[in-house]
Amino acid sequence: MRTRPRHLLPAAAAAALALVLTSCGGGGGGGDGGLAGTDQQQGVNDINPRPRDQVRDSGDLRWPLDAIPDNFNPNQVDGNLAENVEVMGALLPSAFLAEADATVTVDENYFTSVELTSEAPQVVTYTINPEATWDDGIPITFEDLRAQWSALNGTNPAYLPAGTTGYEDIASVEAGEDERQAVVTFARPFAEWQALFGSLLPRATNSNPQLFNESWIERPGTTAGPFRVDSVDQTAQTITLVRNDKWWGEPAKLDRIIFRVTDRVALADALANNEIDFYAIGSDVNLYQRARGIQGVEIRQATEPLFNHLTFNGGDGAVLSDPALRRALAQGINRQAIATALVGQIVPDTAPLGNFIYVQGSADYVDHSQGVAYDPQAAMAALDQLGWTSPGPGQVRSKDGRPLDVRLVATAANPISERISQLTQAQLTEIGVGVELIPAASADLFDEFVTPGNFDIIGFAYSGSAFPIVGSRDIYVTDGESNVSNTSNPRIDELFARAIAELDPQARTALGQQIDELLWEELPLLPMYQSTGAYAVRATVANFGAAGFASDDYIDMGFTG
Repeated sequence: MRTRPRHLLPAAAAAALALVLTSCGGGGGGGDGGLAGTDQQQGVNDINPRPRDQVRDSGDLRWPLDAIPDNFNPNQVDGNLAENVEVMGALLPSAFLAEADATVTVDENYFTSVELTSEAPQVVTYTINPEATWDDGIPITFEDLRAQWSALNGTNPAYLPAGTTGYEDIASVEAGEDERQAVVTFARPFAEWQALFGSLLPRATNSNPQLFNESWIERPGTTAGPFRVDSVDQTAQTITLVRNDKWWGEPAKLDRIIFRVTDRVALADALANNEIDFYAIGSDVNLYQRARGIQGVEIRQATEPLFNHLTFNGGDGAVLSDPALRRALAQGINRQAIATALVGQIVPDTAPLGNFIYVQGSADYVDHSQGVAYDPQAAMAALDQLGWTSPGPGQVRSKDGRPLDVRLVATAANPISERISQLTQAQLTEIGVGVELIPAASADLFDEFVTPGNFDIIGFAYSGSAFPIVGSRDIYVTDGESNVSNTSNPRIDELFARAIAELDPQARTALGQQIDELLWEELPLLPMYQSTGAYAVRATVANFGAAGFASDDYIDMGFTG
C-alpha cells in the first residue's frame, strides 16, 4: 500500500520484508465483478504511465499519511517506518531502484555504475555520479558510503540502527580511482548486496552516534534529492516538500508534495472533497465502494508484496512454545474464509498466502502450506494427542491444570484488524481454545506488546521486496532483530546463513524454498492473505498509483491536466 500502517524496515533495504503494525489486506482495479487476484499478475503495475512532456510542470500532490514519523532517519530504529520511507524516498540517495518485476536497476542520478567486480573476495565497486552533491554543497563521495557502513555494521553500540544485515559482512570501504568511487570489499559473501546503501545519509550524520540517533527527530537534516523539506508542521500534521533547485538531475514535475496525516475513516471523504489526491483501499470494502462513486477518480491496481499474518509467541514459557501446538491451532483457522470475508468483495479469487519468503506475484512463489490446511477435526485430534483435553463441546481445553487460553492482540479502532481477530476467535473457540481479544492503540502496539512479548497471538502485516532473503532473515533466525515470535530453529539459522552467502540466484532460491518448508513446520507466524494493491487515484495523476513491487518515481509523477 502507498499509505500503510506503521511498520519497521530492515536497514539493509528500505523495500525489504517489513513489520507493519496493523492488518491492511488487498484490493485491485476492475469492474463490478471485483478486481484481479494476485495469481493473475506478475511484473506489472498500474500508474497511468506518461512521458515527461505530457506531464504538467506544476502542481501539488496531496499525499495521506498515517502519522508523522517519529524520527526522519530511516536507518535508525525509531525512524524505520513506512511513513518515513514514503517521505524520504524523495529526499535521499539510494544505489538501486526497484522495478515492477521485482528486479532492480542502478539509480543513475546518484551512481553511474554499481558492479560486482570480484567474487573471491566479493568486491562491489560504486561509481558516484560526478554531479551528485548534498544540498549543503558537499559532494557525495566514498566517505559517505564508508560512514554508513560504520554506522550500520553493529560494531559501535552507541548507534541504534534498525538492522545490520549485509553491513556486518563488509570488511572495508575505500576510495577507488578517486573520491567519487567506493570499493566495498566483503569479509564474507553477501548475496543480496544490491540491498545495501539505500537511504544514504551524509557522512556527518553517520559519523556521530548522537547525530545519527537524535538529530533527525524533528525534521530531516541535509538531504540530496529532487525535493527538499520546506516544513514539518506538527500542529497541522503536515510535511511539505518543494522542488529542489539544487537538484542536478531532471527536475521534478510537481511543485510540492504535501503529506497530510489523515484518519483511515476519513480518506474517502477527503478524496471526494479534493483534500487529497489518492488513498490506499487495502481490505476496506467501504473504501473500495466509495472510490467507485467519486467523480474523476479511478481505481488502479497491481499486486504488491504486503500480507497480513498472525504471529505466535513461541518463547520459553509461553503457552504456544510448542511448534506442534502452533500447527494444531493453524489447522483450526480457516484462512480462506477470513480472506474471503475481508477482501472477497474486492478480489473474488483471493487465496491465502502459502510462502513465508516469496510472495504471490513473485516468479519464485510456491505454496508450501498444505501441512496446516484448515481441518478442525485434525486440529482437535492433534490437541488431544498433545494432552490438551476438552471437558465438552465449546469448552476450553486444558493440560495439567492449565487452560488453553490465549491473548490475541490487535490494533484498536481498526475495523480490518478487529474483523480478522473476531473471525479467528470464533474459529479457535470451535476447537476448544479460549481467546481473549486485547485491543492495542497503534502507537503502543510495539512498545507495549510486541517488543516485550506481551501477547500469545498478534496481528499485523509484513511486506516483501526484491531481496527476499535479506528481508526475511531477521524475522526468522534465532538472534534476528525482528524475531518477535521468539522462536528458534538451528536448521533454519543454518539455511539462512547459506542462502545469504550464496551468489548463484537459482541455488539461493532453492535454499529459500527449503527455509520456507521448515517455517511451515516451525510456524512462528501464520500468513493470512496478501494485498493486491488497490488505490483510489485522481484520474489526472500520472506516473503514480499502484506501484506494485516498484519504487515510486518522484521525478516524473505529476498531473496531466
